[in-house]
Amino acid sequence: MSEANMILNAGAIQRALIRIAHEIAERNEAGQGVVLIGIQAGGAPMARRLAKLLGEIWGRPVPLGFVDVSMHRDDTARRLPQTIHPTDIPGDITGRTVVLVDEVLFRGRTVRAALDSLNDFGRPQRVQLAVLIDRGHRELPIKADFVGKSVPTAAAENIRVYWTERGQPADAVILEKP
Repeated sequence: MSEANMILNAGAIQRALIRIAHEIAERNEAGQGVVLIGIQAGGAPMARRLAKLLGEIWGRPVPLGFVDVSMHRDDTARRLPQTIHPTDIPGDITGRTVVLVDEVLFRGRTVRAALDSLNDFGRPQRVQLAVLIDRGHRELPIKADFVGKSVPTAAAENIRVYWTERGQPADAVILEKP
């Protein structure tokens, strides 16, 4: 039996994404050379929404791609990937600013795997990290540049992010307690 608490509803998620988009725009004036890369699968809907918001801010489309980190994870010996999603990077990322996008930052291992995966597509000038939720408990020295909400959690708790693009009835972020 578990107890669940809503952390963000659809309106709060939209406000967080607007704030993150403006922070990205401020840090990367005019958006020249910026590429958004969503980490499959959870970061993909967030990256799509951020690309739309940034396109409105900058007045032009923002290159958008997606990366599956399944084969770059350091725990594949213990657990096989459940689903492998397509990786689609919009061209060579050498010399560009890559904003990696994921929904939840926890131990940092998924981000490390994404960084390894990016090496297959060039050498970015810089990599920035945008996450909707930072829940702490880092095992690697990884810190998000843009955070929607920091939510201190117990290690046994779980954060679930629901996106309408993934077939859920409404956007929401839920904290599940054991």
